[in-house]
Amino acid sequence: MPIVVDIDVMLARRKMSVGELADRVGITPANLAVLKNGRAKAVRFTTLEALCEVLECQPGDLLHWENNGEAD
Repeated sequence: MPIVVDIDVMLARRKMSVGELADRVGITPANLAVLKNGRAKAVRFTTLEALCEVLECQPGDLLHWENNGEAD
């Protein structure tokens, strides 16, 4: 998937565990794992907003696009 989620980077910078982030954002650790491991097909803006609020970052700090060299 060309959209990469960098939650691990922000967790390390904030010295926060996945469990703590999930609890503070209000999602299950399993759903957070799906998102952070790149298996999610979508993310709600409310979830993205909560992640940004808790991690004190911008959406672009969590998401970026990677060109896999594939043609459309």
